[in-house]
Amino acid sequence: MFENLAVVGATGAVGRIVLEQIHARQLPIKNLKLLASSRSAGTRIKFGDCLKTVELLRPESFDDVDLVIASTPDEVSAEFAPWATARGAVVVDESGFWRMDAKVPLVIPEVNPAAIQQHQGIIASPNCSTTQMVLALAPFHRAARVRRVVVSTYQATSGAGLAGSAELEQMTNAALDKRTDAVPRVFQHDIAFNLIPQIGSEKYEGYTSEEMKMVEETRKILGDATIQVCPTCVRVPVMIGHSESILVETEQPLSLTEARQLLSQADGITVIDELSQSRYPTPVNCVGSDQVLVGRIRKDLSSPNGIAFWCVSDNLRKGAATNAVQIAELLLTQTQVTA
Repeated sequence: MFENLAVVGATGAVGRIVLEQIHARQLPIKNLKLLASSRSAGTRIKFGDCLKTVELLRPESFDDVDLVIASTPDEVSAEFAPWATARGAVVVDESGFWRMDAKVPLVIPEVNPAAIQQHQGIIASPNCSTTQMVLALAPFHRAARVRRVVVSTYQATSGAGLAGSAELEQMTNAALDKRTDAVPRVFQHDIAFNLIPQIGSEKYEGYTSEEMKMVEETRKILGDATIQVCPTCVRVPVMIGHSESILVETEQPLSLTEARQLLSQADGITVIDELSQSRYPTPVNCVGSDQVLVGRIRKDLSSPNGIAFWCVSDNLRKGAATNAVQIAELLLTQTQVTA
């Protein structure tokens, strides 16, 4: 029975939304513990109508914990997750460290909820750019089997954490004031009024680590290693909300009507698609929403089996915090059913 929950990384941008979601979705837990590094230990954070004090993250922190939701850098997760699992807790982890481990399920609840049954103490939540894309690809894969995906992402600065958002504000203010003293530290170049076609380090034959996450994670979540993915990931001067231009080719052709219907009926997706009325998703539309918003749905002019579309999602919510809390809900539901 999961009664005692710990949130690791509670003071970060995603961690704070995790707390909001736990309260808003009324997860059936009895005790909540907030954990973070020594830099943040002692901080007091509002949870519902009370203030919770953040405790220091250490092995003993998990002695009385059943379930963990964590949003930390990879190296922190690599260290603490074994502490928690050794004490019997199940960890829902948002870092990239465990995602491609063969023993760790990689889960989007609307897509592959049954995968959590295979966990051995750790369940991974996907990368934010992968999550929104795969949520939109899943109905096509179930209906007609996805063969190839070409995707370009336009990713918000908050994907790099609080420091990324702060740097966008700093560099934008400097540009507007015509100052030249501001120096980029989080991103490779000045992000103000600019696009940067690099997210992460070079990983494989000219592709970045962010791009290869989209390749590998998509295959794992959909359970099909033959799906071909060609990604280009771009950082854009938007604070919140990742956008993606996606071209998907399926084994069996889908009509435009079928494609629209599949997306409209899929859990977690809202279709906004009236080009003649200039109605389609933008990052501004998605802020604060747990839905993936899809529009500009059209047939591929170059392939009879292709569908093109545009999607946006709040990268801090469905791309991160909400997906992890939904995984925790699945665990709690399964426990209640089997109890």
